[in-house]
Amino acid sequence: MIGARVVWDQRFMSYDFGAAHPMHPSRLELTHRLCDELGLLALPQVEVVPAVEATDDQIRTVHTEALVAAVKQVSADPTLQISGHGLGLEDTPNFPGMHSATALAVGSTVDACRAVWRGEAAHAVNIAGGLHHGMPDSVAGFCVYNDASVGIQWLLDQGVERVAYVDIDVHHGDGVERAFWDDPRVLTVSVHETGRALFPGTGFPGDTGGPKAPDSAVNVALPPGTGDEGWLRAIHAVVPQVLRAFRPQFIVTQQGCDAHFADPLSHLAVSIDAMQAAYQLLHDLTHELTGGKWVALGGGGYELVQVVPRAWTHLVAVAAHHPLSLTLEIPEPWREHVARRYGQVAPQRMGDLGGRPIRYGTWGEGYEPESPVDAAVMATRRAVFPGWGLDPWFD
Repeated sequence: MIGARVVWDQRFMSYDFGAAHPMHPSRLELTHRLCDELGLLALPQVEVVPAVEATDDQIRTVHTEALVAAVKQVSADPTLQISGHGLGLEDTPNFPGMHSATALAVGSTVDACRAVWRGEAAHAVNIAGGLHHGMPDSVAGFCVYNDASVGIQWLLDQGVERVAYVDIDVHHGDGVERAFWDDPRVLTVSVHETGRALFPGTGFPGDTGGPKAPDSAVNVALPPGTGDEGWLRAIHAVVPQVLRAFRPQFIVTQQGCDAHFADPLSHLAVSIDAMQAAYQLLHDLTHELTGGKWVALGGGGYELVQVVPRAWTHLVAVAAHHPLSLTLEIPEPWREHVARRYGQVAPQRMGDLGGRPIRYGTWGEGYEPESPVDAAVMATRRAVFPGWGLDPWFD
């Protein structure tokens, strides 16, 4: 069995809303190049595979036929004005080949789920995936089709009884939550900046799932300004507990890295170092709970040079069981490529903190009611923990 299956394809660069759009495909090319320069893709336990384009039938397991038809129309002629599906708006503008470009992300996530479920790989990473805002009948938030939802639906169609989805993007994972809101087979957990301050304006602690699936949606809505200590404390105070109670057979995670302090579209203050710690926790939980059945996806992240490549290179390294030092120097050829191609000064090391440890404390050490982060965490624990037989006050 391959240790980590990594999806890469130059065709991913076709998911391109234009040079001025925050979600530029350069972030994917730079991530792949950094992984390669650091030798991760040549490890014997790593297999790099090309993208697979999803079929229309696969996409329609989550999305409506009307949406697929509309996306195909604007793919052929981006100047078309089609109402009712969120197409052509400023955040998710039309572009030529839109259908095929996003079908590549969807198909690659489905193929990653298939490979892991069938035992061909222990883990799989698709950095072009994580398009978590796509809704059944509309595009939204830079996302056309929702690859995570289609991948999870594929797993359910194979007879998987319990799938957990964990989303640590700074924005609420609303599209995946919506797709499985009333399905008790899927647990969705989203740790994000509060919707009172950030798109999409949803994901509050009281949003806990439909009548057939109570407590299947778990939302941690963090206050603006939350940094490493609060972010990791929140993750550790909610994610392991609900996953252990749910007992998933498969875990899909979304690692949008836009919670970083340098990201231009959010208000959290998280470092690369904290993100690597979160990736390691998610990895360890998959081994504890599912025997390692883990598909990790990309997502948001709009500091294209300083943040995204380093964050997702750490993700690939963790999935390959070859974690990188946070003080590791970045290869000079990669830095030269950044300067030559993008005219920017690249970061020098793989972390932000110079190796300094992050001290966030555990929930068991005590709840601090005056802390805005602890208040947010407690709101989530009170909302969903009793339904899982858990005590909101104690680990």
